[in-house]
Amino acid sequence: MNSSPRAFLLGPLLKSVSRSFYLTLRILPPAMRDPIGLAYLLARAADTIADTSLIPPGRRLNLLLALRAQVNGEPDDGALGRIAGEVAGQQAQPDERVLLESLGPALSILSELSAADRAAVREIVTTLSTGMEFDLRTFPDETSGDIAALARFDELDRYTYLVAGCVGEFWTKMTYAHMPGTLAAAPDAMLALGVRFGQALQMTNVLRDCARDLRIGRCYLPADMLARHGLAPRDLLAADASSRARPVLAELLRATLPLFQDALDYTLAIPSGAVRLRLACLWPIMIGLDTLVLLARNDAWLDPARISKIRRNDVYRIMAVSMPLVASNGMVRAWASRRMKAIESAFSDVIPR
Repeated sequence: MNSSPRAFLLGPLLKSVSRSFYLTLRILPPAMRDPIGLAYLLARAADTIADTSLIPPGRRLNLLLALRAQVNGEPDDGALGRIAGEVAGQQAQPDERVLLESLGPALSILSELSAADRAAVREIVTTLSTGMEFDLRTFPDETSGDIAALARFDELDRYTYLVAGCVGEFWTKMTYAHMPGTLAAAPDAMLALGVRFGQALQMTNVLRDCARDLRIGRCYLPADMLARHGLAPRDLLAADASSRARPVLAELLRATLPLFQDALDYTLAIPSGAVRLRLACLWPIMIGLDTLVLLARNDAWLDPARISKIRRNDVYRIMAVSMPLVASNGMVRAWASRRMKAIESAFSDVIPR
């Protein structure tokens, strides 16, 4: 029934808060949609709590941990009321408010999932919220004017696992659970590729959003890498930062391309007949690679007014082009290879070898 809470949450509300992800979700096999869609909603609610800058970081952390406890079935009768009362009213977007006010029905849907799916959803939301907790504990209040940076690349690697790599694991587990026999490769191999798939997408987000993150005090570019190029985090706010930090961008793009190669290997390990599942993987890969092409060619990549973001029409173009290619490993590899070569050629003079 269209008016049921389940239909509303996993239909119109999910569509309104998930943007391009909903396009991917809609083509998934039906059995995978509910647990993945519900996990997205719960993680999105956690992310909204963590990002509501009008609430002090310490309080956001408390509310985030309260939501995590609720997802994991810990008793706290007032937790959802506190979240709705303190966070929902701070949201400029009505759909975000509705999501925070709908956590009770969302948790009811969670309780109705099979034991295996319920455990998987709890695990992914716990891991994702741990990444959000890391942000709140690591970086200063957005209004303080201070900037903190990750110290080393291994911290960035760990962070990208917590906020995205774990999604690749979850996605893979859902595939093995709900489409048995589809993946011929050993689960361990596919889980490892799935992690790197998620990390590829998150590295793209980190580089694309760097200018905006810096202005709320968050530098995900490792401090030791910046130092090798004679830079400190605050230097990235200067007018000439984009040109001075171009070697840093080059180094991080070079680290990201192998992740995308693994994401492509993951996709092509899916049988060509599983078209829906292949498309669900191929679209974010090509959207990500197109974003990196824009970044590589953006001579003002640290200017918040010139963020490298592909247009909605480009997303639809990718979807249209993918349809006749998706079943062919050779054609998919050639398509992705052209994007990777475009990224490399943009940095032929500065990418470290």
